[in-house]
Amino acid sequence: MLPVIPRLLVIFLSVVVSAHAAPPNIIFILADDLGYGELGCYGQKLIQTPNLDRLAAGGTRFTQVYAGSCVCAPSRCCLMTGMHNGHARIRDNVPHGTFLKNADITMAEVLHEAGYRTGAVGKWSLGIHGSEGKPNDQGFDDFYGHVDQDQAHFYYPDHLWDNDRVVLLPGNRGEKKQQYTADLFAERALKFIRDSAEQPFFLFYASTLPHWSDYPLKSDESQIVPSDAPYTDRDWPQVEKNYAAMVTMLDRDVGRLMDLLDESGLANDTLIFFSSDNGPSAEAKHKPAFFGSAGALRGVKRDVYEGGIRVPMLVRWPGHVPAGKVSDEVWTQWDVMPTLAEIVGAKITHPIDGHSILTALKGGKAPPHDYLYWDYGHSRGQYKQAARKGDWKAVRNGTDQPIELYDIRYDQTEIQDVAAKHPDVVAQMEEILATASTPDPAYPIAPPKAVRKK
Repeated sequence: MLPVIPRLLVIFLSVVVSAHAAPPNIIFILADDLGYGELGCYGQKLIQTPNLDRLAAGGTRFTQVYAGSCVCAPSRCCLMTGMHNGHARIRDNVPHGTFLKNADITMAEVLHEAGYRTGAVGKWSLGIHGSEGKPNDQGFDDFYGHVDQDQAHFYYPDHLWDNDRVVLLPGNRGEKKQQYTADLFAERALKFIRDSAEQPFFLFYASTLPHWSDYPLKSDESQIVPSDAPYTDRDWPQVEKNYAAMVTMLDRDVGRLMDLLDESGLANDTLIFFSSDNGPSAEAKHKPAFFGSAGALRGVKRDVYEGGIRVPMLVRWPGHVPAGKVSDEVWTQWDVMPTLAEIVGAKITHPIDGHSILTALKGGKAPPHDYLYWDYGHSRGQYKQAARKGDWKAVRNGTDQPIELYDIRYDQTEIQDVAAKHPDVVAQMEEILATASTPDPAYPIAPPKAVRKK
């Protein structure tokens, strides 16, 4: 672990700012457990998302972009640090207490050193107060939201964090539900934009919508909302009305942000990303199949099939990112950090797994990765791994299970396992699965459940 002062020196030496034209403002909006098929622009027919569809029309909609993980915390770690899940500091939601360290360099730190005012709103998950991973120690000038992964599962908590200060929410004391966190986060995101007029800004807007709520997990209120409008009169289970309302509220909040950029004259100078941290949730009583939340893809959150890791990605930057375009270029959220570094004229000299995909954002080809890698469930007794190399996708659902092989070019639904027909490809993918992850004592791989010692 690097001490604080040398670490700052490393960041300083790793960032070389160019003297090019004024860099854009940057906003990265990350939804929580939003599925690939839950936006109108990705084929959703029941849930209304007019503002996100408007964002897609003004920019490029990408169809083959991957999250860093199939669950929340590691996905955010991969996004922030440019590492795939086999090298990331945080590789699962458990064990609790694994946070970013001083030695880790985030995209916020790179942008801060390049002259950006940096702000994060919503769900952080990468370090609580008292740890080295708290957002204000990881490059953010301003933070408002949940630092704790578990606290973020409540929409009516008794407190939030405003930088280093606990902010009590008296409207939620006891059984009261008067201060809905999604509304509070939207207001703070807008305030950050208004307060950042004097310098370029980077906003990481990590909404908790439409993640399920822990209150109470097994009831219809597990997807809790102030109102189920505009779905009140639909002949749906109540939990599905609530879920759809959460997605539409997320859409509303993105629309408010876009409107503010228009009103402030900032829209043409702002690069916006919109994505999700993993696939749709099958938790509580919500059923992803009800809305076709994963589209035609197989799997959901906690799966390393496409439905668990392929996510919506909308990018708008007027004059730079083509408007109204649909791109099937393959890239990942761990490519975002080096892409932003190139845009702002920064140079990253420490090793990361991502690379710049600026050419793809501008309408061209994305430079290919040698391979893409995911894993999940280290301590859960079913260690899942997946890798993609070109159009080949390998999946192994347990250390004692065979490798499945899919040709994603023709079989994005992953229903035709062709491993028996391509033993040479299976051998290549097996080597990737065996070597892509660096061992980490924080994430020992438990034996399969069936053979665990009692």
